[in-house]
Amino acid sequence: MGFEFYKESYTGAIKEISLGKGKGAITVGGETCYPFYQFEGKMSRKPIIAMEIWDIVPEEWPDAVNVYFQDVFNDPVAWAQKCVKVFGAKMIVLQLKSTDPNGENRSAQEASKVVKAVASAIDVPLVVWGTANAQKDEEVLKLIAEECQGMNLILGPVEDKNHKGIGASAMGFGHTIIASSPIDVNIAKQANILLENLGMPMDRVLIDPTTGGLGYGLEYSYSVMERIRMAALVQGDDKLQLPIINNLGNEIWKSKEAKQSADEAPTLGDPEVRGIMMEAVAATVYFIAGSNVMVMRHPEAIRLANAFIDLLVNGGSAMEIKAVEKKMPTFAVDLAAIAPATDLTLDVKVSAKPVAEVASKTQAPKTEPPKAKTEKADVPKEIKPKKEEEPVVEPKVEEKATEIKINIEAEAKIKADADSSAKAKKDVEKEVEKVDKAQKDAEEALREKRAEEQEQRNATKKAKPKCRAVSMTASEEQLILADKIIRYVVWNQRRGA
Repeated sequence: MGFEFYKESYTGAIKEISLGKGKGAITVGGETCYPFYQFEGKMSRKPIIAMEIWDIVPEEWPDAVNVYFQDVFNDPVAWAQKCVKVFGAKMIVLQLKSTDPNGENRSAQEASKVVKAVASAIDVPLVVWGTANAQKDEEVLKLIAEECQGMNLILGPVEDKNHKGIGASAMGFGHTIIASSPIDVNIAKQANILLENLGMPMDRVLIDPTTGGLGYGLEYSYSVMERIRMAALVQGDDKLQLPIINNLGNEIWKSKEAKQSADEAPTLGDPEVRGIMMEAVAATVYFIAGSNVMVMRHPEAIRLANAFIDLLVNGGSAMEIKAVEKKMPTFAVDLAAIAPATDLTLDVKVSAKPVAEVASKTQAPKTEPPKAKTEKADVPKEIKPKKEEEPVVEPKVEEKATEIKINIEAEAKIKADADSSAKAKKDVEKEVEKVDKAQKDAEEALREKRAEEQEQRNATKKAKPKCRAVSMTASEEQLILADKIIRYVVWNQRRGA
C-alpha cells in the first residue's frame, strides 16, 4: 500500500485582480490552495515583487542601498525607469514621503505632478503609497485619483477613517485600493465590508495587514496573514478572499540593525550582507504566509527572494543560487580582540574529611638515631630521661568531627522521615482502596435495586387491560395553525392561574 498525502479540502479561492494597464499590466491572486501547496490545489501565478522609490532624497538610507540609487535620488522618474530597465521591476511603489505633515508637508498638487510624471514614464503598474496620516492621505490621494483618471493606479493605505473619500474617488476614476488594518483579522475584514458597502468592487481591493520588519512584528504579521488565508480558503469567507500586499522594504531598512556600521556593531557581521539577508529572509517568510505583492528595496535581496519563489514553484537546488554580490569593501572584524577575557578559576568547596582519615595523617614523634662512639673518652655526665614529644594533630579536628556527627544525624533524620512518609502513604492508599470498594458495592446494590423496580413496572404494565379503540372524528370547527397556537397559549395561561 503506497503512502498517501493528506490533502486539505478548500471551499474558497482568492480573487483575481488586474493591476495596471496595457502590455505591462499584471494579474495577482487566483490561488485555490495554501501558498505553494500545489499538490492540493492551483497556484497559477507566482507572487510579484515591486521595487520602491521615494519622491524625495532619502537621508537615512545605509550605504548598502545608496550605492545602487544615489545617482537618481533627485529624480523619481529616472529612479523608476532604472528600477524597470536595469533591475527588471514588474511593479513600482512610489512612497509619498514628502507629503508627511511631520516632514516637508508638500501639497497634494505637488504630489500629483510627481505621480503623473512617474506613471507616464513607465509601462508597469504603479502603487502610490501615502504616509498613513488619514486626513492628509485622503486629501492627496483624492486629487491623484482625479488627475490620473484611467491609469488604474493602486492607492493606499486606506483606513476606516478615510475610506469614504478615497473609495469614492477610486470608484469614480478607475483605480484599485489597498485596504489597511493594524495587524488584526477582524479589522481587516471590517475594512473590506466598509468598502463593499460603499460600492467598491471587491475585485479592485488589496489587503494590507501591516508588515513587521523583525522580531515580534514579523511573528504577529505572519500569524494574521496565516489566519486571513485560512478564513478565505478553508472557511470560505468571501470578505477575505483578496490578494495581500506587504510594504516590507520600508520596515526592514529603517531598523537599527540594518543601518548600523561595522564600527558600531562589529559582532553583527558584514553590514552590507546583513541588511540584504534581513530583507530576503523576511520576504520568504511572508511569501509562505500568503503574500501576493511584496514591496522591496535592495536589488540583491530581490534576486534572492525571486530565486526562492522559483525553487518552490519549479523545484531545483539552492546550491545553484549565486552568493550575495557585494558593492562595498569587506570589513574584517577581529572577534578575538573584542572577546572578553577567559576566566578559568573554579570555586571548589572542600568537604569535611572523616576523623579516621585525619587521625591516620597525624605525625608520629621523631627519634634521633644514636650517635657513633668516638675514640676520645668522654666525661661521664648525668643522664636525664628524655620527655616524650606530644603527637602533632591537624588543627580543627574536633570541629570537623562535630560537623561529621551533625551530618550523620541529619541524614538519619531524613531517612526516618522518608520511612514514615512512605508508611503514611501506604496507609492512605489502603484507605482509598477501602472507600473505592465501598462505593463500588453501593453502586452495584443500587443497580440491582433499580433493575428490580424496572421488572416490577414492566409486570404492572402487562397486567393492565388494553384501552378500547375510540373512533376519531374531525372537529366541526377547523382552525389554522396560528389560531391553534393562540388557543393553546390561552389554555395554558388559564390553567396556570
